[in-house]
Amino acid sequence: MDIILKKNVDGLGEVDDMVTVKAGYGRNYLIPTGTAILATTSAKKVREENLRQRSHKIEKMQEEAKASADKLAKMTIKIGAKVGENGKIFGSVTNLQVADAIKELGHDVDRKNITIVNEPIKQIGTYEAKVKFQKGVETTLNFEVIEE
Repeated sequence: MDIILKKNVDGLGEVDDMVTVKAGYGRNYLIPTGTAILATTSAKKVREENLRQRSHKIEKMQEEAKASADKLAKMTIKIGAKVGENGKIFGSVTNLQVADAIKELGHDVDRKNITIVNEPIKQIGTYEAKVKFQKGVETTLNFEVIEE
């Protein structure tokens, strides 16, 4: 069954992607929840027109996202945490704290688009996170957990 996505679906695709799914998944979940529509000929034409009109805007946004990604890749962000014995922190550092630290630097990144490598972080040190800006634009960000 061919469908056109109206919302981003992890592991399946992004908005306006045309994908093939099993009939039960499409009919019983994706279409009733408004996540997708059936890929009829008229829906395909509307999708192509939407993609054509947005292509210039998407290219501009891709360039801006690449510039932001390059800037962030060169930086090392410092995140403060309360520390106990042996450099062990209370709780753990999450993608929310990384998103807040990025926001302080003037870049707006949704916390859902940040994936911390080697989670959970419970020690002081330097770590990596993958930050997804847009479709096809992803960078690796280094951040350091320091004592407050």
